[in-house]
Amino acid sequence: MANDEKGKSVEGPDDDGLSRRRFLKAAGLAGGAVLAGYVIAQLTSSPIPVPSGADGSPARTRRWTMVIDLRRCDGCRKCTQACHNEHDVPDGQEWIKVYQRTENGGSYYFPRPCMHCENAPCLKVCPVGATFRSKDGLVLIDEDRCIGCRYCMAACPYDARSFNWGDPAQPEAGADLSPMPTRGHTHHKRGIVEKCTFCAHRVDEGRLPACVEGCPMKAIYFGDANEDFVSNGAEVLRLSEVLGKQQAFRWKEELGTEPRVYYLPARR
Repeated sequence: MANDEKGKSVEGPDDDGLSRRRFLKAAGLAGGAVLAGYVIAQLTSSPIPVPSGADGSPARTRRWTMVIDLRRCDGCRKCTQACHNEHDVPDGQEWIKVYQRTENGGSYYFPRPCMHCENAPCLKVCPVGATFRSKDGLVLIDEDRCIGCRYCMAACPYDARSFNWGDPAQPEAGADLSPMPTRGHTHHKRGIVEKCTFCAHRVDEGRLPACVEGCPMKAIYFGDANEDFVSNGAEVLRLSEVLGKQQAFRWKEELGTEPRVYYLPARR
């Protein structure tokens, strides 16, 4: 039995004996990126049927969720660099942008990936269905369908999408020309919209997103709300406890977008 983000029970199989009790025990004994990868791999290999989302999309096998601890972020932008390296992000784009914000006389850093909203405005305005929700709840873009109208960019309240104005860079001589993964790995065509994908291709392989692994402060956590866990590669936490006890909030939640990214406040 697992808990979703609202605390309701969700039925799920106990494949390979990986019950919640055993998972938490393993987390306490082992920890680290290897454990995080193992847990995600186990979950990915055994889909759990869950109710439809707020926008009526198909039943979700997962509810991938990101938690960013603003107390730990020091503004180094290593997350942005890791994302650039992973996706060969075109110049001028930042799929996870780090802002410096001032509040109550103090300043802090605020990373902003795509929010992968449950009630995503971008999903509703795309006239050709290029923006879609995957079965595990991620909001992705089909580059072959995108016509570059940019309606989705206008609809996104988080400014999380970018338009590719230029032609993709040509590979260097001797570069590995093997095809890139098709899910969550944009091919940088001219005239299409691009954005953070939560590194869907890495999740498929049981790996954490590049920004999570690239953060030296371990400020970014990622996991499945259906299975009530998140990990930063060094520790595994129960998501419901983190959200319930640490004053977590979602950016612009009042808009009703139901973002899948939570923040822990810089100051309590």
